[in-house]
Amino acid sequence: MKEHISDLLAQAVRRLQADGTLPAEIEYVNVPERTRNPEYGDFASNVALGLARSAGVKPRELAGKIAAALPGSDRIARVEVAGPGFINFFLASDAHQDVVNRILDAGEAYGRSTVGSGRRVQVEFVSANPTGPLHVGHGRGAAYGAAVADLLAAAGFQVHREYYVNDAGRQMDILATSVWLRYLELCGEKFTFPSNGYKGDYVFDIAATLHRENGDAFHQPAVKVFEDIPPDEPAGGDKEVHIDTLIERTRSLLGKKHYRKVFDLGLTVILDDIRQDLEEFGVVYEEWYSEHTLTERGLVDRAIERLKGSGHAYEKDGALWFRSTDFGDEKDRVIVRENGQKTYFASDIAYHLDKMERGFERVIDIWGADHHGYVPRVKAALSALGQDPSRLDVLLVQFAILYRGGEKAQMSTRSGEFVTLRSLRREVGNDAARFFYILRKCEQHMDFDLDLAKSQSSDNPVYYLQYAHARICSVLRLADEKGLTRDRERGRRSLRLLSEPHEQALLASLARYPEVIEAAALSYEPHQLAYYLRELANDFHAYYNAHVFLVESDDLRDARLNLIDAARQVLANGLGLLGVSAPQVM
Repeated sequence: MKEHISDLLAQAVRRLQADGTLPAEIEYVNVPERTRNPEYGDFASNVALGLARSAGVKPRELAGKIAAALPGSDRIARVEVAGPGFINFFLASDAHQDVVNRILDAGEAYGRSTVGSGRRVQVEFVSANPTGPLHVGHGRGAAYGAAVADLLAAAGFQVHREYYVNDAGRQMDILATSVWLRYLELCGEKFTFPSNGYKGDYVFDIAATLHRENGDAFHQPAVKVFEDIPPDEPAGGDKEVHIDTLIERTRSLLGKKHYRKVFDLGLTVILDDIRQDLEEFGVVYEEWYSEHTLTERGLVDRAIERLKGSGHAYEKDGALWFRSTDFGDEKDRVIVRENGQKTYFASDIAYHLDKMERGFERVIDIWGADHHGYVPRVKAALSALGQDPSRLDVLLVQFAILYRGGEKAQMSTRSGEFVTLRSLRREVGNDAARFFYILRKCEQHMDFDLDLAKSQSSDNPVYYLQYAHARICSVLRLADEKGLTRDRERGRRSLRLLSEPHEQALLASLARYPEVIEAAALSYEPHQLAYYLRELANDFHAYYNAHVFLVESDDLRDARLNLIDAARQVLANGLGLLGVSAPQVM
């Protein structure tokens, strides 16, 4: 309907340009908005306020001229000029009711649009280091990223979902060293595990696999491993120096082939676990992009050479620095350390350059809130490489705090170190986790009420929505059980009978759905859809409590069944975009 009214206004403006009322060179750009108060109609346009100066007349006077120049439409009951120059549109009753037919005809496609047609968008999200299981913080990023990607796809964009696998660099070396040290413990060696190593029980599990498959083939005496290693932090040393020296010792004692085997085992086991965890959560990707391939393909070196060639990189204290301060960053950044090792930032520069060169119109990174300071330096690097940094949108997701009984929940894995996404899913279920995670803007802190997420009451928004869908399915089943054969075509012809206030409210809510999808997609705000679905469910529950659907009148009964079936379809469509199921029975 928005598009229809916008087209009517465009025709009216062109008529006024043709008769000289408006200058021929002005461009019409206006999108009518839904009114909040039905006294002012269903839609309102402020086009006259925007064009009045060009026309040299008062806005209200121009509004009257535009209203008079509007072509006739059987979807519009009347048009009024209000206030300083608003044009209010009141829809014909048939236009309200026809939304039921549009929904039933479109089915799962209802609400989808072509606003993003032909535009390629990449959404990179989660991208957790494969050094351990996903935790609840990753879960929020996963739910949010998946919902944003699905909304963009529903708006017609060609979406490429990507997980950036940090399978190179220091953290992976720490994991490999941690696995080997646990393996040595299984071989009977005694020593103090490094304070900066990975201590989760999953590391023991990987080490056990290594030992089971290779026996003592990788065994070295602990005294040889820790000989002349600088002290760890508990012993008064530097934990970073301690672990880095242990990494080099591990590499030396194992040799390139065996070290790679330990490294790859840890990577494969954890990455497979992450992939399975996300798939069970309903999160899938078009591509798992390996950081290691950036080096193999020479993309990191190429990006560094381009920065050096353009004068945006310089050497200092034996390291190579990027002049990010030239682009507004607070300080310059190291891209190659004194020891010749490239930094994570160097890989990220190459990765984002590759994203741009793959031809995505928009590149969306969904990162944890702790990456806030990282954003300007990435955009600075893109500018230095001749790319448009405005093509990159970085969305920061705040952590989720779990509560049970009004107090912070003490959930943990066997290691007692952090709360895994898998443990949360097992406790509250995928549906509640997916929905609760996107109930707030991504940059807002989130309190996750575990008790509420599991409750079967109207206070639980997930239950409230799913119950509305199941209730509609129950009514449709009951009609069949009573032998009340539903004639859908008769229902279509009888929509004029839907005149009750509750019916009008439900019709208006259903008509808003496509606009909500488009707005939520373009603003990257899936919570808009969540709030809309709650309002829609509320409209249905109020209708259900106030009226009988299976009335004696065949015409009215079939019209009402078509209406609630349309509501069921929209609930299912919206829940699906948020990764939540729409059960038929509860």
